[in-house]
Amino acid sequence: MSKHSTDSTRRRLLHAATALGLGSALAPASVFAQGNKAIRIGYQKSSTLLTILKANGTLEKLLAPTGAKISWHEFASGLPLLEALNVGGVDLSADVADTVPVFAQAAGAKLAYVAQESPSPAAQAIVVRADSVLRKASDLKGKKIAVTKAAGVHYLLIATLEKAGLKFSDVDAAYLSPADGRAAFERGSVDAWVTWDPFLAGVQRQSQVRILSDGRGVADYQRYYLASASFAQARPEVLRVVFDELQKTGHWVKQHPKEAAAFLAPLWGLDADTIELANSRRSYEVRAVRPEALGEQQRIADTFFAAGLLPRKINTNDVAIWTAAQAA
Repeated sequence: MSKHSTDSTRRRLLHAATALGLGSALAPASVFAQGNKAIRIGYQKSSTLLTILKANGTLEKLLAPTGAKISWHEFASGLPLLEALNVGGVDLSADVADTVPVFAQAAGAKLAYVAQESPSPAAQAIVVRADSVLRKASDLKGKKIAVTKAAGVHYLLIATLEKAGLKFSDVDAAYLSPADGRAAFERGSVDAWVTWDPFLAGVQRQSQVRILSDGRGVADYQRYYLASASFAQARPEVLRVVFDELQKTGHWVKQHPKEAAAFLAPLWGLDADTIELANSRRSYEVRAVRPEALGEQQRIADTFFAAGLLPRKINTNDVAIWTAAQAA
């Protein structure tokens, strides 16, 4: 690809991201490490398994014989993380909610699915204050609700409203980051907050709140690990190492909940009991992505498009899928 073409592609993706209100969240590629041996990994607060691998230096040790130089880059949420992946800021993305690849694909991103965590529907929920008069989803009509744009909770809110016979336009959505959403919720600026673990567990243990509804029976909440399509094609052996270690770490977290919570507590700045509660609602079952299992991805895309929140209709099966066979 020529430099002119590369610059043109980058400008197009930046324009698409800006159209989605994400431009300011993008990290410029120039701040990241460069070079053929560089592996730049993006993650966020809820990236449990990669946080553990990072803290233990596991990937650095395993990939050292290849000359790989790993760098880590933290993002506030999944969408700016995948936008950095789009524009060449990172090579590999930690787990993001199922909604995020849909928005990235609609923005023209060239992505590859690497792995999927099996459903964790109770790990995201709509919370209200304990003394709130709101008791059921239909009570949300006309209310102001804090939600993070394009996150898994965004789809949870829309799907919950639809199940209650309401439209997304029937509520006053306030698009806020997790930290700003909690602040607005606790000072009473919004009537409800839609959030995910570990933020959900944090507000449950530190404030007087009640869960109005969670994702069970509404949204599966499957999290995806992704890479840029070019990285997945060029470095399949690296992805095989990452995939195997994610599986092992997921098993360890579920089999050793107290040890895992104690390990993560100083890294997340949360108490171990809060983390154990959050981890109890995540499956951490890392598995291969299969085209026939992308049905909910398509439902999510169609739902956002019908609500006027996705700029174009997409086919979620158009995204590349890395397979272990590529690393053989």
